[in-house]
Amino acid sequence: MKQFSGIKILIITMMTLTACSSTKIFKQKKAEEFAMQPLQSENTISEKEIAHLPDCVKKYLDYSGAVGKSKPQNVSIEFEADMYRKPGDKPMKATSVQYNFYGNYSRLFLMKASKMLIPFRAMHIYRNHQATFRVRVANLFNVVDLKGEELTIAETVTLLNDMCIFVPGNLIDKRLSWKEIDSLSTEVFFVNGIYKVSAKLYFNEKGELINFVSDDRSALQDNGTMKRARWSTPVRDYKEIDGRKIPTYGETIWHYPEGDFTYGVFKLRTIKYNVSK
Repeated sequence: MKQFSGIKILIITMMTLTACSSTKIFKQKKAEEFAMQPLQSENTISEKEIAHLPDCVKKYLDYSGAVGKSKPQNVSIEFEADMYRKPGDKPMKATSVQYNFYGNYSRLFLMKASKMLIPFRAMHIYRNHQATFRVRVANLFNVVDLKGEELTIAETVTLLNDMCIFVPGNLIDKRLSWKEIDSLSTEVFFVNGIYKVSAKLYFNEKGELINFVSDDRSALQDNGTMKRARWSTPVRDYKEIDGRKIPTYGETIWHYPEGDFTYGVFKLRTIKYNVSK
């Protein structure tokens, strides 16, 4: 019993150290980004500014409440999530917090989870046209430590995904271009630095965005390599939050040749626009 108690105390200590370390790094990166991209004077989005968009996107911006609101300069989002390592696994409960900035595109994402009392921290940092991804276990070692072009392309898709789903007011940005498919779907192209990615957006008759599908994102394989696969994020359960209609439920799905794999189920906890810190 004494040995078990000692192990339990060690695990709890490791969890505490991990939380402190991860939180410190995340806060440091966040403070740096706020210092570089402080809030500017607000710009209210008008009907004229959305006139060039495909009809289904204009309808979405009207439905979501983006028109007549200030164009988001940044956003903070918190989720609770069920994450899966492989099909058939039991979910790993997780929470996440992120900050996205839309002057110089940046995305800071921290996920906290634990399995069998062992804490995991996943950190995505996308700044200055470069991305890194690290997963750390118990503040002892990295089980994932990635950077490079393929990861940056993948994270550029993720940034576009966040914008389409949670920050539709920024779809008026000139770094986006469009190719209308039909009355309920369109293709969007996003350029950031040397990277260009695209996705297909699907809407319902109400004007809600219901799915985002891209072939430009890569999945991390067990051997540490990145492999291109179709990626989709169906969303639903729109709710009005501070005058904006926002989906509160979403899934992240890899579409592999052998079958679809839903590796994440996300529920929105909080979302705030144009925060100062």
